[in-house]
Amino acid sequence: MDVAVLGLGLIGGSLLQALAAAGHRVVGFDADPATRGTARTAAARARAGARWQVAGTLRDAVASAELVVLAVPAPALPAVIAELGDFGGLVTDVTSIKGPVRELAEGLRFVGGHPMAGKETSGFPAADPELFRGCAWVLCLDPEVETADWLLLTELITGLGARVVPSTAAEHDRAVAGVSHVPHLLAAALTSVVADDPFAAAVAAGSFRDGTRVAATRPELIAAMCGGNASAVREALDAVLENLESLRTALSAPDPAPALRPLLAPASAARAAWPPRPGDQRELPVRRDVLLRLGRVGGWVTGVDRDRRKVLAMRPETDRNSS
Repeated sequence: MDVAVLGLGLIGGSLLQALAAAGHRVVGFDADPATRGTARTAAARARAGARWQVAGTLRDAVASAELVVLAVPAPALPAVIAELGDFGGLVTDVTSIKGPVRELAEGLRFVGGHPMAGKETSGFPAADPELFRGCAWVLCLDPEVETADWLLLTELITGLGARVVPSTAAEHDRAVAGVSHVPHLLAAALTSVVADDPFAAAVAAGSFRDGTRVAATRPELIAAMCGGNASAVREALDAVLENLESLRTALSAPDPAPALRPLLAPASAARAAWPPRPGDQRELPVRRDVLLRLGRVGGWVTGVDRDRRKVLAMRPETDRNSS
C-alpha cells in the first residue's frame, strides 16, 4: 500500500519505519527540515526492504498516496488538513483526542485512530518500529465511517502486531481522559510537589518513578492533549479528587490505617486484575453494532478474513457474552 505519514515525531516516525518494514511503500514528511534530514539519514542506514522516502513538501508526500496518516501535534492539524485540499484517498490520524479531529476532518474519507503506545520521550530519534507490537489501537467506527475503510485500516494495523479496539469518538475521549490524560496531570502534580526537595529526590525509588514517568513528556504535548479533551478530563479529574478527599478524611481518623483499608482495597483488586486476560478467539460478522459491542466489553480485533466479511476477535476472559 502507498502510505504518506505526515509528522515524524515518536508516533509518526515509528509508524513510518514499521510500515516500511512490513513491505508498504511509505513516504514521510515533517515541517521541520532537521527532522526530515534525520529521517533521510536513518532511511539510508535501514536494511534493504525496510526503507522509506522523505519528501520535501507535504504535497509531494501525498502525491501518490492511497492512505495519509496525520501524525502532527493536535494544534497543527487544522493547517495540515487544509493543505490536503481535495485529497480523495483514505485519511486517518494518531491523535489522542478524537471528537475535535472528527470535526476537523469533515468532508474527508476519514477514520479516526489512536495507538495507545506513547512514551515520555519524543521526536524521530525516539522512534521504534516495534512500538506498536501488542498495543491497543483504537479505530473509530462512527456513523459516517465506511466499514470497508475501517476494515482496510484494521488489516493494515493488525499487520503491525497491534490489536484494534472498535469505538466511537465520544467513547474514546471519555475513556482516555481517565487512563491517559488525567495520569499525565497527576504525574505533573506529584513531581511538582517534590521537585525542590533534594533529599526526596535522593531517596525516591520505584513508586515515584512509575507514578511520575509521563511527567517528563513535553509540556506542550500534555497541554494540547488535556486541553483538547477538557470536558472529559475535568469529569475524570473530579472523580479522582473525590477519591483523594476520601483518603484525606481517612487520614484524619483517630486510627488512620483501619479507615484507609476499605478505601484502598477496591483499587488493589482492580489493579491486580489488569490487564484482563484474553478469552477465546472467535469470528465475528462485520457489523457496526457487533464491532462496537466488542469494544465496549473490552475486546479487540486481531485480524480480518480474506473476503473481509468477518474479523477475528478476542474478548477479555471476564466477558462471557457470546453474542
